[in-house]
Amino acid sequence: MKCPVTTLESKDSGTIELDEAVFGLPARKDILARVVNWQLAKRRAGTHQVKNRSAVKTSNHKIVRQKGSGGARHGTRAVSQFRGGGRAFGPLPRDHGFQLPKKVRRLALKTALSAKLADGKLVILEALALEDAKTSALAKKLGQFDWGTTLIIDGAEVDGNFARAARNLRDIDVLPQQGANVFDILRRDTLVLTKAAVEALEARLK
Repeated sequence: MKCPVTTLESKDSGTIELDEAVFGLPARKDILARVVNWQLAKRRAGTHQVKNRSAVKTSNHKIVRQKGSGGARHGTRAVSQFRGGGRAFGPLPRDHGFQLPKKVRRLALKTALSAKLADGKLVILEALALEDAKTSALAKKLGQFDWGTTLIIDGAEVDGNFARAARNLRDIDVLPQQGANVFDILRRDTLVLTKAAVEALEARLK
């Protein structure tokens, strides 16, 4: 399938042939959901921790006598029933990540790329080269396009001037092709790929 190519100056730069095995797959919401959950689980720090009964410092003196009070036979105020006591079955530091087959992850990335193309939200750029790292100049160039929130993916390396200029633009994310992932593609309105990114992604996902 053919897709038009444009430049940062909003000029036509011909067309590019996209591989249907990467950009022409049907929508699979179940696969996308699995991979997004996997990515978000891996992001979690897992540093949450509470004090259990053994970690709470209290007096070891028995609260009331064992018999005759008419109440429960408590031996310490560190139990979870009392204010200031330890928490029962609270969270402890752990890794929230889980395993997901590489085939599923690869299929999800291809599905995300295909979904953007099917929705008309995929743009192919000739290149990202800028002469100066000027945020105002880049914002003016990007203002010509009605992209909304945008993820821009370049080849193996992002042009240094472009990366520095885009750093202060709120609705623009820039990644090299090896950083392309399902969550970032789906969370932005428009996906912009350079010709170098298309070649690298097709070689990576075939």
